[in-house]
Amino acid sequence: MRAAVWAPDAARVDVLVGPDDTPREVRALTRSPDGWWHDDRELPHGTDYAFSLDGGPARPDPRSAWQPTGVHGPSRVFDTARFAWTDDGWAGVDVRGRVLYELHVGTFTDEGTLDAACEHLEDLVSLGIDVVELMPVAPFDGDRGWGYDGVGPWAVHEAYGGPAALQRFVDAAHAHGLAVCLDVVHNHLGPAGAYVGEFGPYWTDAHHTPWGSAINLDQPGSDEVRAWLIGSALRWLRDFHVDALRLDAVHELRDDSDRHLLAELSDEVATLSAELGRPLSLVAETDLNDVVAITPTSEGGWGMTAQWADDVHHAIHALVTGERHGYYVDFGSPATLRKALTRVFVHDGGRSTFRGRDWGRPVPEGTDGHRFVVFVQDHDQVGNRAIGDRPSALLDAGRLACEAALLLLSPFTPMLFMGEEWGTRRPFPFFTSFTDPDLAQAVRDGRRAEFAGHGWAALYGREVDVPDPQDPATRDAAVLDRDERTHGDHARLLEWYRTLVALRRSSADLASGDLAATDLAWSGPDDSDGPWRGLLDLRRGDARVLVNLDDDDRAVTLEPDVPLVVAAAWEPVRYDGPDTLVVPATSVTVLLPRDESPSA
Repeated sequence: MRAAVWAPDAARVDVLVGPDDTPREVRALTRSPDGWWHDDRELPHGTDYAFSLDGGPARPDPRSAWQPTGVHGPSRVFDTARFAWTDDGWAGVDVRGRVLYELHVGTFTDEGTLDAACEHLEDLVSLGIDVVELMPVAPFDGDRGWGYDGVGPWAVHEAYGGPAALQRFVDAAHAHGLAVCLDVVHNHLGPAGAYVGEFGPYWTDAHHTPWGSAINLDQPGSDEVRAWLIGSALRWLRDFHVDALRLDAVHELRDDSDRHLLAELSDEVATLSAELGRPLSLVAETDLNDVVAITPTSEGGWGMTAQWADDVHHAIHALVTGERHGYYVDFGSPATLRKALTRVFVHDGGRSTFRGRDWGRPVPEGTDGHRFVVFVQDHDQVGNRAIGDRPSALLDAGRLACEAALLLLSPFTPMLFMGEEWGTRRPFPFFTSFTDPDLAQAVRDGRRAEFAGHGWAALYGREVDVPDPQDPATRDAAVLDRDERTHGDHARLLEWYRTLVALRRSSADLASGDLAATDLAWSGPDDSDGPWRGLLDLRRGDARVLVNLDDDDRAVTLEPDVPLVVAAAWEPVRYDGPDTLVVPATSVTVLLPRDESPSA
């Protein structure tokens, strides 16, 4: 590698070669008219280096691939071509309609590394997973964290194993038939170790985000900043063989330029996909309730493959749990769930009480439901609760099974959150390991203030203490306990998830993303102040998913002109006459046409 860095305002740039605890070789770089500085000598793989601007302190490379001593230390040259890939036959996977599995590398295993995660890929295959989605792996300050405070969009966190470990993980995943989606954060950088602002106008005060000044996407100097982000994305897909990127909170990418950053990225990825001969997917997390994210760039959209749809989560969660605090205030009725399952966005132009304004736009008729990623658990919806508790802390196994059926047999692209499949009791609280004591205390104070006065005592039925994000025990509490899987309802839930995923794959009706062929009827109240009690009848083409959230058995009349058989049931069902099926309390039954049922 030849050292090069963009520093348009510097009068002098030196590259400092060697570890930071030894005397370094200092080489003056040559400036180009475009503000780039270059060295004409090669730095071999494994060489430590850093940059000094105008005689200032050593700083890591904004395009660093490897930060072996952390975000404050020197960069290290990483040659991606050294890895011997074994996935030549890998044809790739388009994420639409597939089953995704979100995992956090640092808590997925006791070791908290990518190599350790490889040892459990076969578990995901047996579950029926298609795509493994890794929470962010960019370097951040300390060794423990969620990853959304990363500061190096071209590198891999050293505690996870560094960039070589990511190559090994992707290669192993492909060998198991699993695609890999990488969660990337382009909307902000973390508060510790983000030295890029010293090199050039990477931030702008023209826009602001919840994290402060926005990444500069449309002001002077933004062309290079955009290239910095897009280049990192293309590198994961090309040099690390990643199949998809999940783009964090794209509504915070403040960009008023003629061509939005995401549209530019989509077109670049489409070109790379054609070059590589395999599908490459972009999935946008967006709070806008607007299909601009998945509208083709030729029609003025951002061209994403798919986008998240939080309203589906809210509709299921509020109905099953009865929670109505915060952004759940407009959710909880079966009619709201029906809208979410058939029209995606509950807020599609009408009033959002939580936001205090009209919000969203309708999803156009004919839109493929597979363009929307949905879930009943994810890192945010679990981790941003006061104590990071899972639904399993509140719901019994039967209601967890009901949620799973509503998710996995929906017309969307479902995503599971690690451990959900066996109803783990392990929480997923927010945790950090900042090395600056003042920043660590600010995070503690901010977390407590964020949850003060939110009514958590009423929700939990007791006063709760928000876990200290800096305490190593907070992270340790989130590490999955795989021993749970072999016991009681945990083992039963795991087998239920496997059954639902298999049904989704085997039934054309359940695999379909046709929103027009989806409907929901119910027997029970139209609304309730707490957990809803009644029976939901989800129609997916000719298939029926009967979800009994009542404490009593419920009788369902079958249609004799559409002969159906029981394909799966959480609890044994019985017939009360030839056309009446009795669904047990707090359970779910899946009915399929006889020729689609695996039990036929």
